[in-house]
Amino acid sequence: MSISDAAPLNPVPLSADPVASMSDKRKLLIFAIMAFGQFMALLDIQIVAASLNSIQAGLSAGPDEIAWVQTSYLMAEIVMIPLAAFLSQAISTRWLFVGSAVLFTLASLLCGLAWSIESMIIFRAIQGFVGGAMVPTVFATGFSLFTGKQRAMIPAVLGMVSTLAPTLGPTLGGLITETWSWHWLFFINVIPGTIIAVSLATLGKVDEANLSMLKRIDWLHVASLAIFLGAFQYILEEGPRYQWFEDETIRTVAWVSFIGFLVFLERSFYSTMPVLKLTPFRNPVFALACVLNIVIGFGLYSATYLTPVFLGRVSGYSSLDIGMTVFVAGIFMVFSAPLAARLTTVVDQRVVISVGFSLFAISLWMFSFVTSSWGFDELFIPQGLRGFALLLCIVPSVGMALNSLGPEELRYGSGLFNLMRNLGGAIGIASVTTWLGDFARANASRLGEAVNTANLDGFNAMAARIGAWTSDPDLARMMVEAEMGHLVAREALTLAFQDVFVVMAAMFVLALLIVPFCKAAKLSDEPQAPAH
Repeated sequence: MSISDAAPLNPVPLSADPVASMSDKRKLLIFAIMAFGQFMALLDIQIVAASLNSIQAGLSAGPDEIAWVQTSYLMAEIVMIPLAAFLSQAISTRWLFVGSAVLFTLASLLCGLAWSIESMIIFRAIQGFVGGAMVPTVFATGFSLFTGKQRAMIPAVLGMVSTLAPTLGPTLGGLITETWSWHWLFFINVIPGTIIAVSLATLGKVDEANLSMLKRIDWLHVASLAIFLGAFQYILEEGPRYQWFEDETIRTVAWVSFIGFLVFLERSFYSTMPVLKLTPFRNPVFALACVLNIVIGFGLYSATYLTPVFLGRVSGYSSLDIGMTVFVAGIFMVFSAPLAARLTTVVDQRVVISVGFSLFAISLWMFSFVTSSWGFDELFIPQGLRGFALLLCIVPSVGMALNSLGPEELRYGSGLFNLMRNLGGAIGIASVTTWLGDFARANASRLGEAVNTANLDGFNAMAARIGAWTSDPDLARMMVEAEMGHLVAREALTLAFQDVFVVMAAMFVLALLIVPFCKAAKLSDEPQAPAH
């Protein structure tokens, strides 16, 4: 049995009668409500980033335990994203989103009331799991609600949401924690989450449920998908900390993930009711757009991660100062969103994405000149250029991937496409963390040798001056060695940042080779008929 034959029950198309009779104002209102729900789900990934120390102190957690406040959210979210397509057909888009909003709100409330690190991890996992349903659902719904050139608005708005939320998260989180307490990082979701649930329950009927799908659900397919993606996310999160496959736990989890992947593939091909169809990959443009989306996710999440790390570890910025500095990229995203939406309706999307990838590569190359004295002023132009370029990458890539898919494939295509960006981000953060450590150690070794061979006289003279002041030559020598060690470590880490940004820039340049083969349907075209 082939993939295309794997589902004998015909799902109800997303573009059913409720959409055909809907006014444009109601469509926009539904889309806006769902987009805000997506913003909440994505914001909560990073809103705790600047406040982990406060949460750790409040819950009396250890350094290794507190990392799971983010890891549990990400592991659960990445499992739900591909499942959302099946669930939206089975229980309808409206009730999936409403149920997700209700559970997300309740989980947020429980996170704020958490009494231990174990309870926090459980509630964060629930929050991430139900929040993951909102991310791909709004993409598929938007492409169903709107046709023609109106579709250019969807990737522009959702692209800005997808990039602005993670960027805004640490800044907003730092402000909330300093103004009130870390509990309010979660309590702030209660009122907007309630509004989203009530509003969408009233307005958001865009398709019909097909409850019969639940009776034939392939639970082995669900389990294998969860094991494969959850274990893979764990490896990417914990691998850099434990030296990857040198750690026995990482090796064991890798085998579990691989077995889960094999079972998932077998069920995808031969199940009579797969929870995730791979049929969108038969479209070569969709497949290539997913590859580009992995690169975009790599660059988006890695650069968003690296900049605060540099400002904290090298420049010594506070959490609030870091948040205010990295927010520059978010401001420029807002500027480029309408331009990106307009260009994709009048210019070949391959041209737009080529400009976007080129500008992104240039911004990363500019970062490669970073020194230990860089701060807000020096980072302004590279960050602004990166923020401006990001929407020029995301908007055409979404159009390439989803615009030519048929109505029955939109849900699955949206889930797979969003999954690729999340996987790209997870792979990116794990990769740059590993590279940063490797490059820093190599640079420290070279700098240490250079200091020992070229500056011995200066070292001795400095130790002698401090020794005369302290009347303790041994203490003076230890003080000089400590200071020199600090300077070497700082400069070695700075050089490591340079090396990492060069590698990332080269990756975006190489990705341009794929772009000429990504000829997609124009946004003015109607969606194609579903493939059979």
